[in-house]
Amino acid sequence: MNTPTDAENIHQVFDWLWSSGQLSEDDIACLPALGIEAVINLAPPTSSNALPGEAELITLRGIAYVQIPVAWERPELRQLDQFFGALKAFEGRKVWVHCAKNMRVSAFIYLYRRTRLGENEEDAAFPMREVWVPNETWQAFIRMALESKLPR
Repeated sequence: MNTPTDAENIHQVFDWLWSSGQLSEDDIACLPALGIEAVINLAPPTSSNALPGEAELITLRGIAYVQIPVAWERPELRQLDQFFGALKAFEGRKVWVHCAKNMRVSAFIYLYRRTRLGENEEDAAFPMREVWVPNETWQAFIRMALESKLPR
């Protein structure tokens, strides 16, 4: 089975959840064979490595597409809440989540695992610890999210 290979930092988090950096056209062509039914993109369309026409390339394959543009220097709790809502909407389906380099995504997945799944720090830190050590902006965002009263 072909799997995406062009994207940076590809990680299979669960049997139903994959994460990576920006997908290429070739990567997108591999998604149906993996059973992927939804793609969530957390990168703004202005990201330097954004793929023009990504939404069309994905939806033409019968895969749902959601874009929640998270500004690198200004992640917001409402965007995290939208992400949680998208994962809930696609419950029971295989989902691929990406951004430019899998930094935004890995932080959002960490917060999903901690706050929604109630996982311990060590388990929840995958794949974030494999991808990066969050900078000050993202450390502050993670702290704020963990302390927030977002609906559980």
